[in-house]
Amino acid sequence: QVQLAESGGGLVQPGGSLRLSCAASGSIGSINPMGWYRQAPGTQRELVATITSGGYTNYADSVKGRFTISRDNAKNTVTLQMNSLKPEDTAVYFCNARIRGSYFYDPLRDYWGQGTQVTVSS
Repeated sequence: QVQLAESGGGLVQPGGSLRLSCAASGSIGSINPMGWYRQAPGTQRELVATITSGGYTNYADSVKGRFTISRDNAKNTVTLQMNSLKPEDTAVYFCNARIRGSYFYDPLRDYWGQGTQVTVSS
């Protein structure tokens, strides 16, 4: 019954900024990594950025230098600051978290948010 709650999507002009947030709740032991993926119509889902509990980050080449991912381990949240947005950033953004449950018998599995729309257009 782990849930990921996303917020921050919307419409922005090219060159603008948006801030996406995701909070995990439920029976959680650890989250590693946590991050964001995106999917545009007619395309496959692709990685945007992830971050481990230790702060190691991984960015898609297309967003390096423009996006910054961070997390608060105590609050089980992850934030994606998106600057210098381009039309090609338009997609549904999904929060992803690889979670180990709080009990010894809980498996390690991926959880996904419902998706939040990001549209970059003039």
